[in-house]
Amino acid sequence: MTRLAALLAAGLTAAVLVLSILTLVLTATGLMPLVGTPGATLRAFDAVRGDLLLAVRESLVIATSSTVLAGAIGMSVALVALASPGGSRLLAATTTAPVPVAHIVAAVSFALLLSDAGLANRLSGLDTASWPPLVAGPWPVASVATFAWKESAFVALVVTASLGPAVRDFSEVAALLGAGWRERVRYVLLPLALPALGAACAIVFLFTLGSYEVVWLLGQAYPEPLPVTAYRLFTSLDLQARPQAAAVALTTVGLAMAAAVASVGVLRRSGVSR
Repeated sequence: MTRLAALLAAGLTAAVLVLSILTLVLTATGLMPLVGTPGATLRAFDAVRGDLLLAVRESLVIATSSTVLAGAIGMSVALVALASPGGSRLLAATTTAPVPVAHIVAAVSFALLLSDAGLANRLSGLDTASWPPLVAGPWPVASVATFAWKESAFVALVVTASLGPAVRDFSEVAALLGAGWRERVRYVLLPLALPALGAACAIVFLFTLGSYEVVWLLGQAYPEPLPVTAYRLFTSLDLQARPQAAAVALTTVGLAMAAAVASVGVLRRSGVSR
């Protein structure tokens, strides 16, 4: 019964995904226009080509930076939690706060913290003109900080849950053989945790690549990341922009699929499937 329910859920998910991608393809190529006569064309891609390259670059910068920071912070928290006797309490204290907070709430909080009139500026004592543009500036500092804070808790939970109580047995055996805390982390905990870390980072990268609300609130007006560009074009009053929105969304899907395939290949070689 459980297997049947899982198959039905997977089938419905696959059907929705395939139909959505097919709709994007037909809309972006002019075969299913809202107005006008259907006809195969790539004018939508040509119309957004210049902005599309900048949007891809902006999305990759945000997703990569957020994933690296979240992975480093989450892995550090997980290793400390697994290696120390009070690790469970430390893990609970560091992950309870970010997990239930919605991303839009986290984005607003970081906007109030890092803006030129925010809390960090007031505590530093700098005037508004001297404060760096961390929110809506040329570099997506606030967006990356928000994603790193939120997703580091997810990484820590995944790594800790994947290792389970067995890692403590390995650590105790290494300690009996004379390994110190650093040796146990380097030769026992870190190799065992790397496959789970890779899987968690792959999920974080794909999520941040397609996330909209954080980068919309904290990012600069131009260039926009892919999700913001697609939503802006989709909600435009000009119906002629709808194929352009589909072209941007289709590019996002293609980029995410390429990243997912690459991640699966790397994770299989690292042994995470075992």
